[in-house]
Amino acid sequence: MRKAIPMTAAVLAALSASGCTKSAQAPADPAKIEQSIRAQEAQWEKDYAARDVNALAGHYADDAALGGPGDPLATSDADRRKVLQALVSDPNLKLTFAADRVQVAQSGDYAYSRGHYSMTMTDKATKKPTSGEGTYLTVYKKQQDGSWKAVEDFITPGPAPAAAAK
Repeated sequence: MRKAIPMTAAVLAALSASGCTKSAQAPADPAKIEQSIRAQEAQWEKDYAARDVNALAGHYADDAALGGPGDPLATSDADRRKVLQALVSDPNLKLTFAADRVQVAQSGDYAYSRGHYSMTMTDKATKKPTSGEGTYLTVYKKQQDGSWKAVEDFITPGPAPAAAAK
């Protein structure tokens, strides 16, 4: 029994020295993360304007879901690219969007952006341009390399959100 106490102390000391204990991480900076998400969404909008499918697909994590009304949920890179290619191939596509709110999880691993969009595209039935607006919700996850990628991205048509009371 007397040998067990020094041996236990030695094992605990070795584990502590080898880094097996949880190290202190710097706390997340929500304002910096929010700024990063807003900048990423500004680039995302430019990627739509440039009709760059590869850049658009790069905003999504490997296991991300992309969905809109009446469309099947796109959960693979190939499926997301099909949806994105169909959008950018439309000669009438015009898309603008902006975040009304960005919230960051206290852990600093997740964030979401909720905002409004306006879109013009070709109506499948009439073959004429049609415009609409609505709301989007995008959930982001911090990746191993420190970048942020969308893991859930959904739109819903409807009236623009009311202006915030001042």
